[in-house]
Amino acid sequence: MKTLNCIIIAFAVSSPALHAHAAERASPKRPSVEQLQKVIVSRSPQTRVEAADSDRITARRIDIVDEQGVIRMTLSGQTPAPIIDGIQYKRAFNVAGMVLYDDKGSERGGFGTADVDGGMAVLALDHPAMDAIGWRVSPDGEVRFSINQAPPLIREPRLDNRLIPGVQTPTRIQMVVGADGTPAIALNDKQDRARLRLTVTPEGYGAIEFLDAQGKVIHTLAPEAAQQ
Repeated sequence: MKTLNCIIIAFAVSSPALHAHAAERASPKRPSVEQLQKVIVSRSPQTRVEAADSDRITARRIDIVDEQGVIRMTLSGQTPAPIIDGIQYKRAFNVAGMVLYDDKGSERGGFGTADVDGGMAVLALDHPAMDAIGWRVSPDGEVRFSINQAPPLIREPRLDNRLIPGVQTPTRIQMVVGADGTPAIALNDKQDRARLRLTVTPEGYGAIEFLDAQGKVIHTLAPEAAQQ
């Protein structure tokens, strides 16, 4: 039996077919070299410069444009008012930072610091006419991350059939660390009402809270608390 086992092991180790089969199972699916060669732009792309043009650049605003001359990125101490489908609207408050634009010149995101009392750090990526996701660090220490449902794309004939910004849409997921340090993850319904919330109680117990349409907690699951 021992001799037979040695023969089987030796065959498994030396068999090319078994090696190939094992390698095939272990290797993840990947593009072929021929496919990669079709999308290679350069085998020696520029990744550095020999010397900087200037040690320091001082400017109120810097625009980055594409080959068509469309502004695709703006870095400014006072970012321009938002452009949505070719129309520029007032910004609620000044934001110093960077704004990103799509190939039509519409704002699609950015990050910076907002000039509100105490200062606020913000970051957003946008649907075509509304925030899609957003981060906010408030002056009181609260940190909030929101994911919004995409609103319907509504066009207005009196605005040359352009998209209407600010169409109401629910925030479906919201993550918060409160100013007091309480963490929570909320799932909202289509009416923007929190219906399920994952949190940690002041006593330190993990809990799942179920809320009614009025925002009242109607049931709480906190297994560790029940054991005390």
